[in-house]
Amino acid sequence: MRRQIELSNEVAAELAGSKDEVLREIEQHVSCGVFLRGNVVTLDGDEEAVTAAAEVVNEIAELVDGGHQISPGTISAVTGALDKGTSPSTVLEDVVWRHRSTKVAPKSVNQKQYVDSIRRNTVTFGIGPAGTGKTWLAVASAAAALSRREVNRIILTRPAVEAGERLGFLPGDLMAKVDPYLRPLFDALQDMLDPDKVQGHLERGTIEVAPLAFMRGRTLNDSFIILDEAQNTSPEQMKMFLTRLGFGSKMVITGDVTQVDLPRDQKSGLVAVKDILTDVEGIGFTNFGREDVVRHRLVQRIVDAYADAEQQGATELRPADRKRA
Repeated sequence: MRRQIELSNEVAAELAGSKDEVLREIEQHVSCGVFLRGNVVTLDGDEEAVTAAAEVVNEIAELVDGGHQISPGTISAVTGALDKGTSPSTVLEDVVWRHRSTKVAPKSVNQKQYVDSIRRNTVTFGIGPAGTGKTWLAVASAAAALSRREVNRIILTRPAVEAGERLGFLPGDLMAKVDPYLRPLFDALQDMLDPDKVQGHLERGTIEVAPLAFMRGRTLNDSFIILDEAQNTSPEQMKMFLTRLGFGSKMVITGDVTQVDLPRDQKSGLVAVKDILTDVEGIGFTNFGREDVVRHRLVQRIVDAYADAEQQGATELRPADRKRA
């Protein structure tokens, strides 16, 4: 079956992109040939594949007409949304945070559900592999809540679990000690806000960063609290953290249960908490998969390769036990 769709010049230009990269990306997500000549796109293949591809092209045309800039990553979002029966525009146009040239919006259906969960629930867990936007979207949501005065401060925390070094052995004051552990959160913040504003917020205490151990004994009111790398908490630490919740606050907990750095005999608090809190009202869970990876395409392939190795039992993925008899 062959089908031709006439496009506006603007849509045709977006589809072509640089060296037809967007067009080539569409071909990778549909099961038919895709050709562009002038402002007419031709789809060539079996009837079902051509019909599905036409829906993708029409959705992209609507996004362009609505002012959305198309990139190769947009195609994954469009096809993923259509596969799940969701309108791509409801996903891609849900802007979480906007600052100068930075616009943060979901790029997959799961990311959209995650953002909605953060808005709707008091506590949200985002669990999944690296590159799925868990931390990025959490920090964007925190910046938005602070700018709308829904909270008075942002608190960023993370368990200080790394191989070979401990906080006490690192040089410098507390900020210098925690910087290596909390650097991903700092980087995300500085993408959302001007660096001088971030520094001002840190000096005033509007943004606070601290290792998880420093949360003990506190009650955190009117705050947006993000616990990153939560797979490296023990069940006791997770309980301690969750019970710090005060009035007017939100919590977002992120982690990847396939990258636990705890000793072999210690259970991850992030693994345990899902069984304990799944049915508790006001708590939401979003599970990300390899289809949600929004970094370089190679990251998705790496995630897949490790998942295959883990299933086959061909590779030991956990660190070797350093204990000696």
